[in-house]
Amino acid sequence: MAVHKSGEDYLEAILMIRQAKGNCRSIDVAHHLNVSKPSVSVAMSQLRENGMITTDANGLLDFTEKGYELASAIYQRHCLLTDFFRSLGVSEEVAESDACKIEHDLSEETFQCFKRYLQENTPQKDQ
Repeated sequence: MAVHKSGEDYLEAILMIRQAKGNCRSIDVAHHLNVSKPSVSVAMSQLRENGMITTDANGLLDFTEKGYELASAIYQRHCLLTDFFRSLGVSEEVAESDACKIEHDLSEETFQCFKRYLQENTPQKDQ
């Protein structure tokens, strides 16, 4: 079964929280997405049923391989789109919001072409 946009948002949130804190609980996701704990509980059940996440005895959320791959792909889209919009002069808040909307609807073909275009047309920073 495919994960819908809201499920992708939850997976992305888990990834971002784990990167920032090292671990993630449902309450962290609720705070991050500004949604209710019951909403997160329903979403986490669906993600577990779809084989995307696991929860340990302490309530810590972890990814399955499939869940991590999807979360990483969505987050990569989000970051690339946000950075591109900011480079155009879009404010941070609007760039984040627009990237979040677009990241779910962009086809893989368009995303790969967009990514390649940016790689070929963005000056590399000195390392």
